[in-house]
Amino acid sequence: MAFYGPMSDVVAIAWPALVTWLYDHGRLAVQLFLVCAGFLTASGLARLESLALSEVFKLVVQRYLRLTIPLLVAFSFTVLVTEWVRPEFQHDSLSATPSWGQVVAHVVLLQHVLDMEALSAGIWYVAIDFQLYAMTLLSVLALKFWPQRWGAPSAHALRRALWLGLTCASWWWWNLHTGLDDHGVYFFGSYGLGLLAWEARQLVHRPLPQTDSQAQAHVPLWVIWVIFLTVGAVAWGLGPRLRMGLAFAVAAVLMAAPASILSGQALQALSGRSSGWAWFGRAVVWLSSVSYSVFLIHFGVSLAVSAWVTALWPGVLWANALGMLASLALSLLVGAGLHYGVERHAPTWRRWSMWALVFTASAALAMP
Repeated sequence: MAFYGPMSDVVAIAWPALVTWLYDHGRLAVQLFLVCAGFLTASGLARLESLALSEVFKLVVQRYLRLTIPLLVAFSFTVLVTEWVRPEFQHDSLSATPSWGQVVAHVVLLQHVLDMEALSAGIWYVAIDFQLYAMTLLSVLALKFWPQRWGAPSAHALRRALWLGLTCASWWWWNLHTGLDDHGVYFFGSYGLGLLAWEARQLVHRPLPQTDSQAQAHVPLWVIWVIFLTVGAVAWGLGPRLRMGLAFAVAAVLMAAPASILSGQALQALSGRSSGWAWFGRAVVWLSSVSYSVFLIHFGVSLAVSAWVTALWPGVLWANALGMLASLALSLLVGAGLHYGVERHAPTWRRWSMWALVFTASAALAMP
């Protein structure tokens, strides 16, 4: 909310430290998302020794449909809201009227790679998440071409070595070049830490639910931590980055946290109790279920609220502060509607086609 003016610009006059902190450091939460995403992806791939090309294609398609169906709904909403408020609300947060090239690029998640203006905020993260997931699957697929000789390492060992190499390459090279920040390789360092955090837990015999049944070689805990700290120390020496320090901290927590916490048992127990904290557990569970839809829809909601507040109370502190809070509350409400109405239903090409047509029609309405 600190990014989207002019409400935050007005509030920043009264509370500059708060808005500046949110603007400068709020984005660090992305590192938590990336590391946890890698951790969960490794969990999902834990039983797979290798993948056939057809399986990789199927998983990538499933991921694409799951990500883009609610995204297309959010695009449609944001494009129409932008054109609705444009005549009376002039601000840098408004994107330009879409072109047909932008429509196609957004549908295939290539808008930033093609250096096109995004029609909504945060869409780059969806594209990056998809790229990272595809990279991980392709890395597992690549192991099929490893020469099978006597004494060759296991598929698990090869997978860990490949992920470690990609993680080092990202932190030690790709992440030092900001021109790559529209590509998955730039963020693979954080994502790879999550992948490796899962693998580390298996190596020290701290299994979580739904791990592969194959016994894995025991590796002393101190060896894993030495490798982990060495990778971080070299990366820090090449270029100190606060986001990198946070990513390593999150990965360390995932490696060391009790299994009951990471499996959700502790949260489920908390939400099921008849104590004063039961509401907290239930709130976290609910927020986690609707969070992706809230993330997708919040920019359009914020535009509508900003235009309304600016038209009625420009420069009024209390109105703009309440407007920011209203944007947050309405984003949760509308996001929940998007989740229950669209996201939680099975992703199919038929439903994708329907919402892609709606997005195309919305863009066509905006163009005149």
